[in-house]
Amino acid sequence: MVNKKYLLLASLCSLMATQPVFAQDVQTAKWSGRDMTYRGQSYDVLDSSYVPGFRMKQHRKFMNHQYAFPARPRNMWEIGIGGGLYNVSGDVPTLMAWQSKKFRSMGFDVHVRKAWGYVFSTRLQYIYGVANGLQWQESRNYRWNPAWKDYYNAAILENLNQPTDPVFYNYRMEAHHLNLDFIASLNNIKFHKARTGISVYAFLGLGALAYNTRVNALDDNSATHKYDFYKIVGFNNFTPEVHENHRDIQKKLQDGMDDTYETDAENERDHRRPSIFKNKTLQFAPSFGLGMQIRCSKRINISIEDRVTMPWDDDLLDGQRWSEQVYGSPVQTNQNDGINYLSVGINFNLGNKRKNVEPLYWLNPLDHSYNELTYPRHMLLPDPILPDADGDGITDQFDKCPGTPMGVAVDSHGCPLDTDGDGVPDDRDKQLITPTECQPVDADGVGKCPCPEGCGTVASSCGNIGAGSITFDNNASKIRPAAQAQLATLAAQMQANPTCKVVVTGAGNGSKVQQQRSWDRVNAVIEYMSEKHGIDRNKFIFQYGTAGDANSVMYRSAMPGEEGPANVAPPFPNLRRD
Repeated sequence: MVNKKYLLLASLCSLMATQPVFAQDVQTAKWSGRDMTYRGQSYDVLDSSYVPGFRMKQHRKFMNHQYAFPARPRNMWEIGIGGGLYNVSGDVPTLMAWQSKKFRSMGFDVHVRKAWGYVFSTRLQYIYGVANGLQWQESRNYRWNPAWKDYYNAAILENLNQPTDPVFYNYRMEAHHLNLDFIASLNNIKFHKARTGISVYAFLGLGALAYNTRVNALDDNSATHKYDFYKIVGFNNFTPEVHENHRDIQKKLQDGMDDTYETDAENERDHRRPSIFKNKTLQFAPSFGLGMQIRCSKRINISIEDRVTMPWDDDLLDGQRWSEQVYGSPVQTNQNDGINYLSVGINFNLGNKRKNVEPLYWLNPLDHSYNELTYPRHMLLPDPILPDADGDGITDQFDKCPGTPMGVAVDSHGCPLDTDGDGVPDDRDKQLITPTECQPVDADGVGKCPCPEGCGTVASSCGNIGAGSITFDNNASKIRPAAQAQLATLAAQMQANPTCKVVVTGAGNGSKVQQQRSWDRVNAVIEYMSEKHGIDRNKFIFQYGTAGDANSVMYRSAMPGEEGPANVAPPFPNLRRD
């Protein structure tokens, strides 16, 4: 009966619970250098090509930090085909496929499925099934069953000693199902890994069942057209082989009977049930079940599923509603028949992968949140506050000369600037540019050569403007938050020394691309200082394409009398990056 199928469902649940995860597409978050190009997520939530037009308003609000939740992306449709074991749980035992050399108790299905969220989806499925059953015990109280009573002598209650014909109940049921399933995915929300290779789901179906059940009651090779079942099974009611295996009896019956199923089984067509397709009984048939899908790729997965169908108030799927009573009239059974369909299928995801993600029941909705926490791209972060104890514009983490006096110009390492490299810092060097041939110098930085005009005086006040360097990400020209704090210090120093100029020098001369990138970065620094801090652009000397670290831009105070352009045309504007 139907309760036996619950054991099969429980076994299937156990199998899915213990099944190891394989075919899993492990996606580890990766970043391409310093340009922070994200490659590990199921899809890029910042990419508008996945967002349908009616959700673009939400996407724009999300991108502008006006709404916290990204828009739901388009996702692919799933279509699939499958086949498996199809049997009726009723009054007559099912004859399974492995119990016969003939094609018995099998079915196939096709479906289309669409996800409406990360948990819920709907599926429209068509199932065609053929179920066979054969009773291995003889029956005599069949005078209430129209499929048998007209051909065999049924037991007469008033004369129990009258000989009666034994029969062996059998049936062949052909059915068409059309189901609308409401499916809930049970395991795609993950807290400790990005995704899973196995999707487990439960479903509830509402559908229609059109079926016809027929009985093999007559022998076309017999003159009387009825079977001599005693002859087929090899014993009679008085001398039965009680120790004979019931499968052996079923095998003898199959060998001794034809396969015509020529007689309509008892049915309620055009009485309690409407008919369809001329000879099919139409029935409302709710169903439920469990399944799992094993992901092979973004396009293909394999499914294993078990569906239990419970037609509404119907005990005639196997053509038999009467229970056998030895001493009395047959009585109608109280338990309705059911259908079990255990299937294996292959499914395909359809849709343009550039505009559609996988069906949402394969994606982890927490994927974006966890990756954003670890590798923020969209998150609003406060400007970093980096310690700089001596106020020279170089953070303590990178300052190789901590404790530099206030106002002393420093290089990119935080050490006092020494323009001529004579070992005497510029703030104490009385001969700021000492030729190499005139070195070594004395404690005041004056060389051995005759002191030129102006030698012996302390460096101009422009030495109060510190030197430093700005580091950029690979291929990028955007000012990073760490550099913004550094340039704020430079702006304060220039505002305190309004007559001084600052030389901004970009490195990178290995190729045309490097030269243009060097120009872009120098221009970005000068524009940032002009627009953000109001420093006159003419206070800068624009230099680019020098030797050195291609990812850095140096700045320093201009030497007395040092001049240069504040605006320079880009060398290769066609190679500029956004």
